[in-house]
Amino acid sequence: MRSTRTAVLVLLVPLVPFAVMLALGLWGLDRGTMWRDESATFQVARRSLPEIADLITSVDAVHGLYYVLMHFVLAPFPSEVALRLPSVLGAAGTAALVAATGARLARPRVGLWAGLAYAVTPFVGHYAQEGRSYALVACAAALATLLLPYAAERGGTRRWAAYAAVAACAALLHMFALLLLAAHAATLLLSRVERRVWRGWAAAAGAVCVVLAPLVVMSRGQSGQVGWLAKPDAVAAGQLVLAFTGPRTLVTVTLALTALALLRPLPGKAPGRLPLAAVALPLVLVPPVLLLAVSQWEPLYFDRYVLFSLAGVPLLAAAGAERLVHDTVGALRAAGMLGRGSAAECAGRSAAEPVAAPRPRPRRWPRSPGLSRSVTALVGAVAVAVAFWWQLSDHERLRLTISRADDFAAIARTADRAMGPGEPVLYLPGFSRRTALGYPRRFEDARDVALREPAARSGTLYGTEFDGAELRRRLACLDRVWVLITSQATRGAWQPDDPSDRAKLAVLREEFTRRETHRSGDALLALYVRMTPAPGPGPRPYAG
Repeated sequence: MRSTRTAVLVLLVPLVPFAVMLALGLWGLDRGTMWRDESATFQVARRSLPEIADLITSVDAVHGLYYVLMHFVLAPFPSEVALRLPSVLGAAGTAALVAATGARLARPRVGLWAGLAYAVTPFVGHYAQEGRSYALVACAAALATLLLPYAAERGGTRRWAAYAAVAACAALLHMFALLLLAAHAATLLLSRVERRVWRGWAAAAGAVCVVLAPLVVMSRGQSGQVGWLAKPDAVAAGQLVLAFTGPRTLVTVTLALTALALLRPLPGKAPGRLPLAAVALPLVLVPPVLLLAVSQWEPLYFDRYVLFSLAGVPLLAAAGAERLVHDTVGALRAAGMLGRGSAAECAGRSAAEPVAAPRPRPRRWPRSPGLSRSVTALVGAVAVAVAFWWQLSDHERLRLTISRADDFAAIARTADRAMGPGEPVLYLPGFSRRTALGYPRRFEDARDVALREPAARSGTLYGTEFDGAELRRRLACLDRVWVLITSQATRGAWQPDDPSDRAKLAVLREEFTRRETHRSGDALLALYVRMTPAPGPGPRPYAG
């Protein structure tokens, strides 16, 4: 009977958070548009494998494995839903793995609460519905974190090899997941493990570093991909805390439960087991702190790069909730309001702890110890549901078009309506071409004046353009040209760094004037016509 109940718990504890996260991830998955990062995934993943390899070696190695994976995902049915579905499954898998980790390191209901709390966090929901690698990275990191206690406690080459393989997979999906190794080293240090454990972990970590070395070297030459990042300040750190712990008053609740878990840790399940706090706390702190510190010299930090660290927060909060239940039941028992046997069961007392003989007094708790545990687990799940309701407006906003920086579908529809077949078009800056690459059917009849070599053939994200002299020659033959102006080019006195963009801007100022403008968000589709009489200074293409 006990073995059957244990088997049911082993299945239910991860399955319930998985189902909840899956439902939340599928809710409103099709927003009807992609934004710039998703557009990059969509157009790169639809290239051939040799073309993807060419891109990886020249521009975007850090996302190479993800692009290859998405190539096979999008091959049978290229759509925005298919683009985001792996992230939904990755987030659901992470919720299940967080639950399994909590059950392994503490008790089944701690795992259940932690998995559910992870699933209802808006920051998780945001990247569960985004066609990028971060949810999959978090899933691989959560699996490596679950494998660490098994390898550390039981040893064995196979267990350490499995840990190394999963950790390497996480880092290959995104290089900054390598910081997970530092968190796990801190876990072993806090747990005071034996030397044999350190030897096993060092071998596994060394293997991961060897696998990642070519990617690290390659990505160093592609640092321009993160050149837009700024040095993070205290505001950025505060925003990360809010993203991890939840908005409004939930921050206080989460931090209070976390403090309780750290100050009054749960009794260990058995000698030699890694403590939950020793696993979860370094996971939460070490990767973000290291990345924030390094970014003071070389800006590399962005909150999504450490999404995988969030898994430690619900584990600590759930452990704090369990300690609160444990202490509350103990106080009630001391006051004579609960029977000792049922109280011990309700508090989740492990078999290793001594239990005093129950006194012959009437029970004031449900008669079945199993029912006591189930009721307590259900109360915790209801508390998580209340937290979700408290954040419902945030979840609803994440499913709106305005939750992302761009609405490429709206821009593409505007271009499709405004431009006639074969009309010339300029993209200013050149990377504004990503709209056309994401929605090629809307631009298939347009003539790209500046494009020298297409993106896939050139091994770049957005293609290569003619130099300034050739651009001037090509524009000299035109009496009208459509210009798609996006991002920073629509704001302020923008001065481009790229020579091709400087040439476009100069010719438009000197020889053209704007006749027609269509605005979509912060993007403009403007019709420029040649000035008559003689060319003179004209309005900037981003003005108005």
